[in-house]
Amino acid sequence: MDWQSESPELWAFLESLHHGDILSGTVAAIERFGVFVALDDGPDHPTLPGVGFIVIPELSWRHIDAPTDVVQVGQRVSCEFLQFDTFNAEARLSLKALQPDPLRAFADRTVVGQELRGTVGKVLPIGIFVDLGDGVIGLVPFREVHGRPAASPAEEFEVGEEITVVVTDIERPQRRVFLSRPESAWHAGVVPRR
Repeated sequence: MDWQSESPELWAFLESLHHGDILSGTVAAIERFGVFVALDDGPDHPTLPGVGFIVIPELSWRHIDAPTDVVQVGQRVSCEFLQFDTFNAEARLSLKALQPDPLRAFADRTVVGQELRGTVGKVLPIGIFVDLGDGVIGLVPFREVHGRPAASPAEEFEVGEEITVVVTDIERPQRRVFLSRPESAWHAGVVPRR
């Protein structure tokens, strides 16, 4: 569809927006792929429930299972404008951009080599994902990373089990935290409780 000629008011509104603008509106519809927002200062969209759209990763810094973990239809939201999607004639928005990044706070107060307690969140073929609290998840890989020993895939970890881990690397730009088991666990042959 040629949005510029079919809906000039909508096109002009979207062209007037700048990256970083803060826009307010109401959650108009929630789909499995994202959230539509009817913007306060924007025109109606001729085919979509709202001119604003938030993709799932832009809803929250935390891992979420569904958009309804964060927003509900009819809820008022303020979001940061990311870009003008010219194909769908919509404003791509971020809800999480206006919230503090828990990884940044974690990285500011944590050093490599520090021991922490965490809860096993997932056990996958690549490693163990450990919830360190405040929305920060770290990975104890089943292969060597950054010269640190890997956890043995033969070790059985249970989801929900509390374990001690050591921070081996914090990659701020990629938002990743790598962990290992404490050296004492390697040398003593300690196996997690079942």
